[in-house]
Order: sequence, then structure tokens, then C-alpha cells
Amino acid sequence: MNTGDTAFMLIATALVFFMTPGLAFFYGGLVRRKNVCNTMMACVAIMGLSVVLWTLFGYSLAFGGNHGGIIGDFRWIALNGVGWEAGPYADTIPHLLFCAFQMMFAMITPALITGSLVGRMKFKALFLFVTLWSFVVYYPLAHMVWGEGGLLAAIGSVDFAGGDVVHISSGVSALVLAIILGRRRGYEQVTYRIHNIPFVVLGASLLWFGWFGFNAGSALAADGLAAHAFMTSAISAAAALLSWMFIDVMKEGKPTLVGASTGLVVGLVAITPGAGFVPIWSAFIIGALVSPICYFGVALIKKKLKIDDALDAFGCHGIGGIWGGIATGIFAQKSINSTAKWDGLVFGDYRLFLAQLEGILITIVIAVVGTLLCVAVVRIFTPLRVSLKEEQLGLDVTQHGENAYPSFNGLDQ
Repeated sequence: MNTGDTAFMLIATALVFFMTPGLAFFYGGLVRRKNVCNTMMACVAIMGLSVVLWTLFGYSLAFGGNHGGIIGDFRWIALNGVGWEAGPYADTIPHLLFCAFQMMFAMITPALITGSLVGRMKFKALFLFVTLWSFVVYYPLAHMVWGEGGLLAAIGSVDFAGGDVVHISSGVSALVLAIILGRRRGYEQVTYRIHNIPFVVLGASLLWFGWFGFNAGSALAADGLAAHAFMTSAISAAAALLSWMFIDVMKEGKPTLVGASTGLVVGLVAITPGAGFVPIWSAFIIGALVSPICYFGVALIKKKLKIDDALDAFGCHGIGGIWGGIATGIFAQKSINSTAKWDGLVFGDYRLFLAQLEGILITIVIAVVGTLLCVAVVRIFTPLRVSLKEEQLGLDVTQHGENAYPSFNGLDQ
């Protein structure tokens, strides 16, 4: 047990927790006034739901034992046997602290999905969906990547802080949900105004701040690898921010605050799987390239395919996570982190690159099938979508009986 590592991981855990409120502000600022409470409430409700589910069942299923490389068991149900001593996954911090750190990942991942469905999904349906999705998609994926004998780890795929587990899984599930729900009323006729850009910047800033705990904390120790992941995260976010600004200037003639905020977030998404595997110099490339990849990916989804991924959950997290996983296969070095069995493609070995592609494809299949299964079950109990009248009135009033701006005169309907 090491007190320095323990202190560092306590701080990293708190930082990762802070990301979910940050996401609430980021998403809340992007939506229309009449849906801001509902959008933020989705994140807040998941904060409570995820902690209860994780401590009762999730941690044990994700990290307790191994069954076929797919799932754990119930040996640590309700955290029975998870105590102050070091656990099997980190020998210098309390087992309970490792559980708490992983709990914050289980919190923000389903919250990311909510960005694709704002303004049209029943809150009851969303709550039930997230509950089921955690069991069907998140816990198995966490086990496959980070758990004892996990399937994706066994094939040689690596994921430092959640490219597969967090971003690809949530992004792909968000896309499937957006397709199933259908587009918002008047999607092609109405301009959906961003109602609070300062909220967007605040949320993006909180995400960047918390992401240092997300990526650096995944080293599970206050050591050089944590410092390496911290710096690759900062560089990728900064490069992506500038890259998105450049695209805005080239396409629209002016840089935008929303664009810069989005750019820094996709830069963080892209570096997440490789933060503790790739050399520092590659973080510039990974961040600089993710912005055009996501920018034009979003345009394809919305303008060509006409899919209403409202806040670009797939466009940013799904596409950004896929690029990050591929980039890890290109740039990773086993000399940086021996968890990687092979060097990346740029260093002359193709095996890690192929393992990354295989891991990404498996993650996509699990997310698609799992989402369809969860939707089928939810529909037994409640419709997925609000009524036309509820959508017109706004989900703040119809789902929660609240109004974020009670003095507002109602022009933004």
C-alpha cells in the first residue's frame, strides 16, 4: 500500500466524478430552453442510479472473477469482501478505491448516450433503458477490456482509459437510439438554437479538468505513466481545439466558441484509449486529425443520412473513439506501457493494429445488439418517445414540471 498513490487516486476519482456534472452543463447549454432541465436531469439521475447499481452488482460483474472472458460473477455483490486492503487490480491502493475509480466510469458512460436523444425520449423510458444497458453492455465490456481474463485483452487489444468501454459503446448505442426514436419534430424546417453558449464552455472546461483524472488516473499510481497520460491528454485536446477552429474559419469564415469547445472534447475522446501507450509527439497528430474526422462525420450523419443525433454523441464520442482506438494501433509503443503486447503500425508491427480493429468491431456489435435488446424490453413497459404535444411544450414541463427560465417569454418554442 502506498499513501501517495492512494491520495493521487482519491483526487483522480473525484475529478472523474466531476465530469458528469460537466457533461450536464455541456449538453444543457446546447439544447433549446424548454429542454434544458430534462437534458441536465438525465445526467443527474444517472449519477444516482449508476452508483447504486455499481456498488450492488456492477463492480462484481465487471471485475469479480471471470466467465468465458465475457462477465464476472457475484463474489463482490454489495461490495462484500471489497475493503481497505489492496485488491487484485492495483497493489498500492485500497481495493475499495479501485472500485470507486471505476464507478465514475460507469457513471459518465451512459450519460454520454443522452446527447443523441434530447427533446423526444420519455424520462421513464430513459431511466429504464440506462438500467438495462448498464447490465447488458457496460459491465460486460468493462470486464472484457479490464477484468480478469477479459476477451478483448486476451486478443491483444488495449484500451488505456475507455475508448472501447466508454466512448465507442456509448456513441454507437446513441446512434442506434437516435435512429429508433426518429427525428425531432420539424427537424429539417426549424433552426434548433443553442440557448446558452457559456454553459457549453463551462461544461467543456469541467470535462477537460476532470479528464486529467480520467486518463492520468488510469495509470492507477502517481508515477511517470500518469504524468505521460496527463501530458498526451493536454496536447491532444489543445491540438484538436485549434484544428476545429481552423475548420470553422475555412468553412464559415469565423472561429466559434461552440466549435472550439467541441474540438477540445473530441481531442480528449481520441487520446483516451492511447493516452498511456502512445509517444508524446503522436498526441499532436491524434488531436489534430480527430477534429476534421468528427466534423465531417457529423455532417455525413446529419446532412446526408438525416439521422438526428441531436448533440452529436456518436459524431463525437463514437467516431472520435474509433479513431482513437485505431490511432493506438498505429502509434503505441510497448516500451511506454508493457500492457501492449506489440508496437504500433508506425513502428513496423501490424499485430496490435489488427487487434485494435478486432476490439473495435466487437465493441460495436455488443453495443448495437445490446441496445436493440434493451429497447425491446423497455417498450414492454412504456413507449420510448413523448407525444407530439409533450414535445411541443418541452420536456422540462411535461417530464419534470419545471422551467429553467420561468420569466422567459416563450419565443423559443
